[in-house]
Amino acid sequence: MKTKFILFVAFLTSIATFSQKKWTLKECVDQALEKNISIQQNKLSLELAKKDVEIAKGNFLPNLNGSSSGRFGFGSLIDNISNSRISTDNFNASFDLSSNVTVFNGFRNTNTYKQAQLGVESSVLDLKKIENDISLFVVNGYLNILFAKENLAAAKVQYEISKTQIEAAEARFKSGVIPKGDLLNTQSTAATNLQAVISQENALDLALLNLAQLLQEPTEGFDVMPVDVGTPSANLFYKNSNVIYSKSLDRMPEIERAKLAIDNADLNIEIAKGAFLPSASLFGGMGTGYSHRFNEIFTNDYFFKQLNDNLGYNIGVSVSVPIFNRFQTKNNVAKTVINKQLSETQLESEKLSLKQTIEQSFLDVKTALKSYEAAKISLEAQEEAFKNAQERYNFGAMTQFDFDQVRTRLVNAQATLIRSKYDYVFKTKVLQFYAGDLVLE
Repeated sequence: MKTKFILFVAFLTSIATFSQKKWTLKECVDQALEKNISIQQNKLSLELAKKDVEIAKGNFLPNLNGSSSGRFGFGSLIDNISNSRISTDNFNASFDLSSNVTVFNGFRNTNTYKQAQLGVESSVLDLKKIENDISLFVVNGYLNILFAKENLAAAKVQYEISKTQIEAAEARFKSGVIPKGDLLNTQSTAATNLQAVISQENALDLALLNLAQLLQEPTEGFDVMPVDVGTPSANLFYKNSNVIYSKSLDRMPEIERAKLAIDNADLNIEIAKGAFLPSASLFGGMGTGYSHRFNEIFTNDYFFKQLNDNLGYNIGVSVSVPIFNRFQTKNNVAKTVINKQLSETQLESEKLSLKQTIEQSFLDVKTALKSYEAAKISLEAQEEAFKNAQERYNFGAMTQFDFDQVRTRLVNAQATLIRSKYDYVFKTKVLQFYAGDLVLE
């Protein structure tokens, strides 16, 4: 009984420990990359591309086919010995093996194999692209949780201040220093602050829900580790957007994918040109047969003896030379050349899109930093104004309404600073991602 009790307590302890797990940012990203359905689908597409390589490799090998047929005959036929028509039933069977191997087909097998290998590389890059997107989604969701937690903490502080002020207002009202209206205003402000706490709790719950669903984890008890995002600083800036762009050209999968499309187009041109060239193949085979008559006046040889006696072989070469095919090959080559030009323009389009995205992100970071610096100055001013107002209010030189106005401006300034800080942090993370400097901890 004692052992069962100990095991039960250990089980409850393990459940409590599990429910209190807090996810790090790296754990969140790793979990999302493992569980995301789109990533799983892309991994399957990669496996399909690998099978295409195996199929293309098989085109270099000879094939081998076996065939067999059997036929029953009924009625009359011409006897080869007596040269007269006789009535008999018979059975005939044939057995054949054949093989064929391509010797030359305008290098089409070689270029098809190279294309299949490019297909694997392209699938890898497609997978990398979606992994990048998911990683940024997770980082954004993680920062949203931290943002919501800071907002909630600030709202709770304001609510605690309001509760303290209610006690002070009640004492002042009882002593006749302030009218009842001021007391009611203080109580109303506390109620408003409590609503703000509830609203921020809901915002935090929603942020946790969104990230938990992205990770495909149970939402109950889900939480993340706190991260010190630091104080925004201009030192985090890169020199300019061109520095980031030059780094991103060598690592962004969409650019590499567009380059592979050009290589693939080159192979398509070579495959199309291969139709101008002759093709040659070797073939060979062997066959035998068996015949039996259901008539006792004839002697029927044994099965295996007939197969040995009737065994025959063949080997040969097949050559096909294209002479005229209604300009089909010529036009197919022209189409592949145009498709290569399309691939080249697509690469330039991808580069332009990436450059514009980075330039916009760089500008967003600069704007976010200016907003944060302005919010910090505003908060410092509002904090001084609040201190002054609190002193005047305590001495009865300021009405409750005016004091609440000053305090509301302070709360708004705090919220603006928190929002601008996390906006700056996330946009900086985006720039680091493009430059390849984003480190997940």
